[in-house]
Amino acid sequence: MKQKIALQILKDHNNVFLTGAAGAGKTFLLNKYIEYCHKNDIKVAVTASTGIAATHIGGRTIHSWSGIGIADSMEAKEIAKLLKRPDFLHRFRSTNVLIIDEISMIHARQLDLINKILRTARGNWEPFGGMQVVLSGDFFQLPPIAKNRDEQVKLVYESQSWKEMRIKICYLSEQYRQDEDTLLQVLSDIRSGSVDENTTELLRDAFERTLEDHIEPTKLFTHNANVDIINNKKLQKIDGKEIGYTMISDGVEQVICALQNSCLAPQELLLKEGALVMFVRNNFEEGYVNGTTGTVIDFTDDEFPIVETFDGETITVYPEKWKIEEEGKTLAEIEQLPLRLAWAITVHKSQGMTLDAAEIDLSRSFEYGMGYVALSRVRTLKNMKLLGINDVALQVNPEILKADKRFQKESKLVEKKYKK
Repeated sequence: MKQKIALQILKDHNNVFLTGAAGAGKTFLLNKYIEYCHKNDIKVAVTASTGIAATHIGGRTIHSWSGIGIADSMEAKEIAKLLKRPDFLHRFRSTNVLIIDEISMIHARQLDLINKILRTARGNWEPFGGMQVVLSGDFFQLPPIAKNRDEQVKLVYESQSWKEMRIKICYLSEQYRQDEDTLLQVLSDIRSGSVDENTTELLRDAFERTLEDHIEPTKLFTHNANVDIINNKKLQKIDGKEIGYTMISDGVEQVICALQNSCLAPQELLLKEGALVMFVRNNFEEGYVNGTTGTVIDFTDDEFPIVETFDGETITVYPEKWKIEEEGKTLAEIEQLPLRLAWAITVHKSQGMTLDAAEIDLSRSFEYGMGYVALSRVRTLKNMKLLGINDVALQVNPEILKADKRFQKESKLVEKKYKK
């Protein structure tokens, strides 16, 4: 489906599942719709399944917004207790549109619980109490985290809520990130569950590849420990003056804490001339997006870093603000340089980023979708080197393959109707 039709479907107040391959423009379209809601005085709650995803769209986690925290179920007494809090009750009754991004990481039980809470709060037995619900994401990305290994996690499309909400599927088909047929072929093979010798042959060169000298790649790992060790060691090896930047915060302490934990910019950032850095938010006017990488080449007189990107652009980096707002009021606000050290990052934290170059180690992949997320971070295979891979890395959940074919069919039917 083209973005123009998907946006019209959203404006017509339908419950929507917005999906498509990595780089299809899901976040861009969500931001367009959020902007439309603000202009037309439609009260929209912008949320996501993870804190990192929430910061990409200027929102908060759905767990925090709905009051469910880490719960999968709540008794009637617990819901009643939650609804005695004026802030929650007002929020639930005044919201017109609920957006949940990165929906693949939400359990079916959690969506059903949110549905139950909103029905109760609004005194309306329509799905989600009559609120428009927009779910966005890609089930080929990383799945929900089970509380214990033996637990069988159900995805949201298996929930009772999904069956009830008469959801329209908008499967975006345009590609805005990858610009090379070979990489698109690899990603397409993974998505269709047809990884074979031809796919592995396309990836084989990536093991031997020498990346261009002027681009220092970001290393992607499946585990956190590797990342911290590499970034700290690399910074210590650089001679020269170290300059520190401390995050400034203001607002409700609990909300500040949630915002800090979800923001990719660190609370304490240490930089030196020569440090490899990554921008962690979009600012098109200043010339960077989430994932743009470069090197600190100097500092201004007032000690703001000057970064030369791998595209040859020179950007003086000033602090940015991250906010959590509700009905025009700021609940919490943090301020920090939109940078982090970029020698290494985890696959989980890379979701939503577009990297200039990457060295990817998938030798310890442990769940469906890891390889797909990692490989789809770059625009071209030429700027990617593989350090290792295992059998799990290129696998996708067979149940998701079936569901995806169904989503594509349903999306075509919806598009056909709207074109008429």
